[in-house]
Amino acid sequence: MNKKEPFLIDRIKSVGYAFKGAWLLVTKERSIQVQVFIGVMMTILGFYFNLSPIEWAIQFLTIGTILAVEAVNSAIEEIADFIHPEFHPKIGTIKDISAGAVFIMSVFAVIVGIIIYYPKIF
Repeated sequence: MNKKEPFLIDRIKSVGYAFKGAWLLVTKERSIQVQVFIGVMMTILGFYFNLSPIEWAIQFLTIGTILAVEAVNSAIEEIADFIHPEFHPKIGTIKDISAGAVFIMSVFAVIVGIIIYYPKIF
């Protein structure tokens, strides 16, 4: 029987695994790199246009949601490729649906961006 780690040690290890996963995403996944770049650009624009606290909250929630959905998409693709490395129509459908979730969130992120920035630019 394995001895259970103390709660705090267990939580610290969990955060370490999560950080490792985030680091892998940012350093290896091109789609996440693009989304991080866009998030940084939007943050710079936020400072330039002096966003209100509510606008900052909405913008950061939107950026975080995009990154999280993109991360889940990457995980699904990794699992699918591991389970069935060669092409399979069902795996293709699963990956398309997962990518569709990122697309849907991206469309809504653009809408949020328009709502926040359109009045400031025009």
